[in-house]
Amino acid sequence: MAVRPCSIHALLIRACFALPAVSPAADQPGWGERFSRNMVSSETGLAATFDPATGENIAWVAPLGTTCYAVPVVAGGRVLIGTNNGRPRDPRHQGDRSILYCLNEIDGSLRWQLVIPKVEGDRYQDWPGVGICSPPTIEGDRAYVLTSRGEVVCLDLDGLADGNDGPFTDEGALMAPEGAAPIAPQPPDADIIWRFDMLADAGCHRHDSAHASILIRGRHLYMNTCNGVDNTHKVIRFPDAPSLVVLDKETGRMIARDAEGIGPRTVHGTWSSPSWGEVDGRALLFFGGPDGVCYAFEPLPDDARPGDAPMILKRVWRFDCDPDAPKETNPHIYMGNRNEGPSLISGMPVFHGGRVYVASGGDIWWGRRVARLQCIDAAGEGDITRSGHMWTAPLNRHCCTTPAIHAGFVYIADSGDTLHCLDARTGESVWTHDTGGETYASAMVADGKVYTGTRRGDFWVLAAGREKRVLGHAKLDAAYSGMAIANRALYVATMKTLYAVRAGAR
Repeated sequence: MAVRPCSIHALLIRACFALPAVSPAADQPGWGERFSRNMVSSETGLAATFDPATGENIAWVAPLGTTCYAVPVVAGGRVLIGTNNGRPRDPRHQGDRSILYCLNEIDGSLRWQLVIPKVEGDRYQDWPGVGICSPPTIEGDRAYVLTSRGEVVCLDLDGLADGNDGPFTDEGALMAPEGAAPIAPQPPDADIIWRFDMLADAGCHRHDSAHASILIRGRHLYMNTCNGVDNTHKVIRFPDAPSLVVLDKETGRMIARDAEGIGPRTVHGTWSSPSWGEVDGRALLFFGGPDGVCYAFEPLPDDARPGDAPMILKRVWRFDCDPDAPKETNPHIYMGNRNEGPSLISGMPVFHGGRVYVASGGDIWWGRRVARLQCIDAAGEGDITRSGHMWTAPLNRHCCTTPAIHAGFVYIADSGDTLHCLDARTGESVWTHDTGGETYASAMVADGKVYTGTRRGDFWVLAAGREKRVLGHAKLDAAYSGMAIANRALYVATMKTLYAVRAGAR
């Protein structure tokens, strides 16, 4: 399927390709800032408005599938984004599949795609029609991503165009549905370097869909496992499975895991990815637990290698984001209770200025309608639920997003149709904006602007800072999925389209 031009006038095709080449600036190779996970970019010269109907400030438009719950990442002249196979790009792959596109940054054309068949027999492990939801993390000529089947794969950023690099060489079998003959790999296919199966290799049972953003430090990959309830929503099938693991990026073998016993307390699924920070010269790994507890762990030594058995991550502190919630051993007795029940963390904890900012609350689909943003002093040890508490600010209904902290303010969008601006020091509300719809994707801050979008397809741009000012509004073609900011451009994803937005483009 060809890239669609940014307006109905064919002459504008030449305008799109006549734009100057993207100048070397800042890639966005992962979700948020590389380690802290802060949803802030240093890019400048960004557009405050764009119009999908006329092509104003739109450099190119690339079709996705028919659903997209992933955010794009940008590095090395490529844009990577997960989607489904609702609009197949390759006639060899028909039907329900999970897809990762690798597109050219300059024009949105396809370089290669990773094709993953759906899990057969249990829709609650790999929900039909939902593609790859996880954003890749790119480092050098490698991309690391969690597929919808719960497999971590290391990919060659050039795909198979430069040959099959191995050691994994069974791409043909992996692309084929269960019971089908292997599909002969071709240059438009992904080149898998290695593969790690969360179910087979770590004993984790994912629920609905797998989602993780891998954090890379040295040769170590830190990530959540997606372990969760089964199809009854009342049983954790593998309660002893880890919630947080560390893989060796060279081999894909597991090096370490947590031993906090979070499994039985998991409210729904383990979907919050870890972040990193340094407190008084001490490196810490922060993790938002599916039990509503924010944890800090000691990271592995730089020279740690895989051994006969996984090492255990040492916990430094724990902060219960909802200490007054019911603490029964089985939290699933509250499934469907909108008034009472436990909390969980879905968005990522963000480290900034010696503090951790994290949103928590009732499960968005099954839990009570309570959400909050909290600020934690990251310098403590042990149980710091009381001693580490800096402030708590109420949010509306539910929240599954990650905050952005910039210039003394915190910005976060919730599922109660509200974008919040708060004082980062005190948590006091500075202003709110009615977005007209619930938000699943995290707000981003760059170039003095706050960008956010809704499930109704409204995309908002507001001025960052104490004074509330709406700078722009666009109506998208479908529900907003998320965005990346790189090389003086916005990469705005909807459920079916990726827009490259650059000031002055048509």
